[in-house]
Amino acid sequence: MSNQTNLTDACKNLAKLCAQVVADREMVIINRQEGESVAVIAVDELDSLLETSHLLRSPKNAVCLLTALERAKAKTLKPQNINELRQKLGIDEEEG
Repeated sequence: MSNQTNLTDACKNLAKLCAQVVADREMVIINRQEGESVAVIAVDELDSLLETSHLLRSPKNAVCLLTALERAKAKTLKPQNINELRQKLGIDEEEG
């Protein structure tokens, strides 16, 4: 859940607000009297959201990713070590 503040308080406490966003990994919504509200979010959290959005944009890719996630949660597959995976995919260690 995100925290909220108003523009006046956000301006007065910008450094503290930024530190809080980075420490808590939660965004802060800044409500403005005029105009739309805005969000302050840590850049790596934003990057993660954008990457996820990009990866899920393709329906085929979304199905593959969600299927893999379900398999991982179910823990039904035997773990493989990196060398087994490289061999299976035909990747030489020098190329990787």
